[in-house]
Amino acid sequence: MTIKQALISVSDKTGVLEFAQGLAAQGVKLLSTGGTAKMLRDAGLSVTEIGDYTGFPEMLDGRVKTLHPKVHGGILARRDLPEHLATIEAHGIPMIDLVCVNLYPFAATIAKAGVTLEDAIENIDIGGPAMVRSSAKNYNGVAIVTDPEDYAPLLAEMKANGGALQLATRFGLAKKAFTHTARYDSMIANWLTGLEEGAEAKPAEAAPVPAIFPAKLQLAFDRTEILRYGENSHQSAAFYREPNPVAGSIAAYTQLQGKELSYNNIADSDAAWECVKSFDAPACVIVKHANPCGVAVDGTLLGAYEKSFKTDSTSAFGGIIAFNGEVGIDVVNAMNERKHFVEVLIAPSFTAEAKAALAAKQNLRVLVVPISRVLNTLEFKRVGGGLLVQTPDDFTAQASGLKIVTKVQPTAQQIEDLLFAERVAKFVKSNAIVFCGNGMTLGVGAGQMSRVDSTKIASIKAQHAGLDLAGSVVASDAFFPFRDGVDVLAAAGAKAVIQPGGSMRDEEVIAAADEHGLAMVFTGARHFRH
Repeated sequence: MTIKQALISVSDKTGVLEFAQGLAAQGVKLLSTGGTAKMLRDAGLSVTEIGDYTGFPEMLDGRVKTLHPKVHGGILARRDLPEHLATIEAHGIPMIDLVCVNLYPFAATIAKAGVTLEDAIENIDIGGPAMVRSSAKNYNGVAIVTDPEDYAPLLAEMKANGGALQLATRFGLAKKAFTHTARYDSMIANWLTGLEEGAEAKPAEAAPVPAIFPAKLQLAFDRTEILRYGENSHQSAAFYREPNPVAGSIAAYTQLQGKELSYNNIADSDAAWECVKSFDAPACVIVKHANPCGVAVDGTLLGAYEKSFKTDSTSAFGGIIAFNGEVGIDVVNAMNERKHFVEVLIAPSFTAEAKAALAAKQNLRVLVVPISRVLNTLEFKRVGGGLLVQTPDDFTAQASGLKIVTKVQPTAQQIEDLLFAERVAKFVKSNAIVFCGNGMTLGVGAGQMSRVDSTKIASIKAQHAGLDLAGSVVASDAFFPFRDGVDVLAAAGAKAVIQPGGSMRDEEVIAAADEHGLAMVFTGARHFRH
């Protein structure tokens, strides 16, 4: 299909002048609206303004521009139906072969502080989506362009094909266009259904308060790859990314080398990355089956790695390792000396020497992810027939907020270790018990139905690793329902405990701590992780 006439009407004018110039150079007649028409004309292009084309001026403050039979007839007429061709000829409607449209900046508008309902409503595009949908529906005869990234490839294809665009190209543009309008409408629906009750009746200058959870939730994701399989080899799987993922999230990764990521690789990498980026000091997190099996902070990343590996060298085999700073050759050499088999290695950057050394491990997946502590606005979990939605767990205990509930007062070093332990426990599956000391995990008990069993497992893990729990501290992700957990950790050698508190048996648990000479602090917030 040869492009003879194009309609250009864009809000985002990035690259559109060059695109229009490229079309004109190939003999394409240009139609345009308002500001776009002026820009093209000022650049010396011959362009017909839409009001002159239809015989009706833009009106109602620009609300009505392209909503006209001469526009939509020229777009929607089927080129393969004689009756359609006869109809538009009878009404003097020329064909429009290419439509270049992007929509009013609704997203940018609602992102502004203090945006009013009126401002938001006025930035809901009407004519634009109508043209996009009309063009996409009639992809057999019309090319619809909504993405500036497509400008150059389309001009190149037209030049190579005598001004024509292939059917496959037009169909691909149509799919992108319908996705574009669907997401635009979803964004509007999410914002409007998320407003406080009675927002429409408030004064025009008042900024409505958005609710956390929209009454109707529309989600959008882009498939980035088909995975080899899911959690198990008999399951199919794919990875989808949000159109604009949160900065510093695992979805923003760049893979430097290695095999394709698997379903479990991505899930475990997310667990490791979310944990390691929560620390300010140089940190290393080793994850196995979604649980941290070794976490440490130190003055250097090498020191953090050495300490985290000691926690559970057995589980570290085949795990995921994440660092919160630039990985150098010293860290890579330490991994090689241990013959430490790793599935995925993650860091915000790697030195040139480290990259060169890692390149020898062709199967090792190496990911670069920018550091950012920005959290997702909402978290999702699929259940049968529905979706659980919650705000992220953004609570991290601070020394000033701790409540000391025992006779024994924790030392300054114990406070530091307790806060470290609490931060690790936040990323361990419930029930979670974490023994720590000197900025490293000593034993991790995860995912047990009984808290006392998690405590025993954490203690056993430390014994197997040859780590001494004498003088250690312990974090529990939730309150101790009975004193038995305290009895076990005291017997293992712990001297201080951090927990949320809130059990009906808190007094019994505190009494047990006093009996064992433990220091115990409450945070007031639990960290269940399911």
